[in-house]
Amino acid sequence: MSPFPRFRHSGETALSVELGEGIDAQVNRRVHALHRALKQRPLGGIVSMNPTYRSLFVHYDPALCSFERLMLTVQELLEQLQDTGEDAASCVEIPVCYGEEFGPDLANVAAFHGLAEEEVVRRHTAPTYHVYMIGFTPGFPYLGGLDARLATPRKKTPRPKVPAGSVGIAEQQTGIYPIESPGGWQIIGRTPLKLFDVHREPPFLVEAGMKVRFRAISREHYENLVR
Repeated sequence: MSPFPRFRHSGETALSVELGEGIDAQVNRRVHALHRALKQRPLGGIVSMNPTYRSLFVHYDPALCSFERLMLTVQELLEQLQDTGEDAASCVEIPVCYGEEFGPDLANVAAFHGLAEEEVVRRHTAPTYHVYMIGFTPGFPYLGGLDARLATPRKKTPRPKVPAGSVGIAEQQTGIYPIESPGGWQIIGRTPLKLFDVHREPPFLVEAGMKVRFRAISREHYENLVR
């Protein structure tokens, strides 16, 4: 018998609903399906929700909703969830200028795998990626679906500053830095798009549960897009 779902108290005002272990696309799709179901069936007292790789974190007001009521509602919704196969989630295309100052680690990634830089770019732009979760900094998408041949360890010494828009690889994942921040991912390119903008509604260009595709662009095209 499966040990999931597991319901865990997270302090006195939060519930963590664990649906699996590790990084698994099917488990993550179920997390997002539960997230959508709770949004479509508003329950008084829910303050916020945050989907992660394998769980849904629900912050609630215990004066308006008891832990037991919330848990029973989640159990009911989980029983009603439909098949968790590939869904029709919206897909965002991200233009990326690879290499040189935009991707200072591209040559290292290529050498690590014994590939030409052009082959790294080809393999990186080939998949449609799944956005497992948002974290680390506002709008940072953790993307699954990276070609296994490109899986590369993080840098031993993180950079104190990684420019906004930088596209990197860390182990079996790829991601995009929405704002300038420290970071240890292998930077292979940069997008001119703003993934996080407080003056935009919604502020995040990419959200958990969506799909992402990368498209290689030239330096000239990059410069035209940032003007």
